[in-house]
Amino acid sequence: MFYVENDKTIQAKMVYTMPSPGKMIIEHTEVSEELKGQNVGFLLVKAAVEFAREQNIKIIPLCPFANSVFKRKPEFVDVLTK
Repeated sequence: MFYVENDKTIQAKMVYTMPSPGKMIIEHTEVSEELKGQNVGFLLVKAAVEFAREQNIKIIPLCPFANSVFKRKPEFVDVLTK
């Protein structure tokens, strides 16, 4: 899970699974009301993209929000699985 924490409380998270080596499935992204509208969801997806690049992992964005980010950001396409 990639997450944002404040005072030991998770305020935003992006949950993923690794069904096989080199493959990440983004399953769910959730942002608290306090952080909505602050690009936090996008930053979680961006962190996953950076992690995937560093670890040579391909991503399957099943989460509707994450999928929408990939559609708007062609510079992230290199980490998508084909």
